[in-house]
Amino acid sequence: MAIGFQYNKTSRQQLEKQLKVRVRALPTLQNKETALRMEVKRARTEIDLLEKDLEAKVQSYEKMVGMWTEFDPTLLSVKDVHLSKKKIAGVLLPILDSVEFGVKPFSLFNRPKWFLDGLKTLEELAEIGIRRDFHEMKLNRLEYARKKTTQKVNLFEKVQIPGYEDAILKIKRYLEDEENLSKSSQKIMRAHQEKRKEEEDGVW
Repeated sequence: MAIGFQYNKTSRQQLEKQLKVRVRALPTLQNKETALRMEVKRARTEIDLLEKDLEAKVQSYEKMVGMWTEFDPTLLSVKDVHLSKKKIAGVLLPILDSVEFGVKPFSLFNRPKWFLDGLKTLEELAEIGIRRDFHEMKLNRLEYARKKTTQKVNLFEKVQIPGYEDAILKIKRYLEDEENLSKSSQKIMRAHQEKRKEEEDGVW
C-alpha cells in the first residue's frame, strides 16, 4: 500500500499523527485477536461436547427402537427460543437461555406408559441439537471477527506502520538535504560577496 505524501513539514506532521494512532491501536487489536482466538477454541470445545452428549444419548436410546416406532413425534414442537445478547471480545453474540416446547394434547389411556418419558427424552435431544446449532452460529461470528481483526493487525503491523515510518524518514532526509543545500548555497554566496568586496577594496 503506497502512502501518499509531500516533501514538506505539514505532510510529515500528518504522517506522524497517523503513525501514532496506529502504534497506539496495535496492542489493543493484538489483545482482541488473542481473546477471539481463545473464544473460538472455547466455542469449538463446546460444540464437540454437545455432539458427544447427543451421540451418547442417541446410542443409549437405540435399544428402545421398537418403542419409538409407536411414538408420535408430531406431539412435540418448539414453541419458543429465549435468547439474550452478550458481548464477547467486542463481538455481540446471541446466547441461548432456554428452549420452550409445546406438547399437543393426547390421551394417556390410549398410549403406552413410557410415552411421557419418551416426550421428555425427545425434548432433551431437541434441546441439545438446538444448543449445538447456536454454538455453531456463535463460532461462525467469532471466526469472522477473528479473521477481520487478524487482517487489521497484519495491515497495521506489516504494511501501514512500516509504510508511515518509511515515508517520514524520506521526508526527514529530503528536508535535511534541502537545509544542507540551503546552508551550502548561503556559504557560497557569502564567499562570493566577500571575494567581490575584497576585489572592490583592492581597486581603491
